[in-house]
Amino acid sequence: MHFDSFSDFLAMGGYASYVWSAYGISFGALLWLMISSLNTKRRLAAEIKNKIAREKRIKDAEKLENTL
Repeated sequence: MHFDSFSDFLAMGGYASYVWSAYGISFGALLWLMISSLNTKRRLAAEIKNKIAREKRIKDAEKLENTL
């Protein structure tokens, strides 16, 4: 599509509110998805770390119990 000026481009032939809101909603959804994914990754990594530490404590306690 060809526009005569930058203001024509921003107006999008009278459909600017639809076009720019669609871009905004799409960008917002992608941003939310990225943040949500990073938070989930961080939370799962912490859970795995805690589970490994818990299993190590249990194993150490069993070793200690067997030596007594």
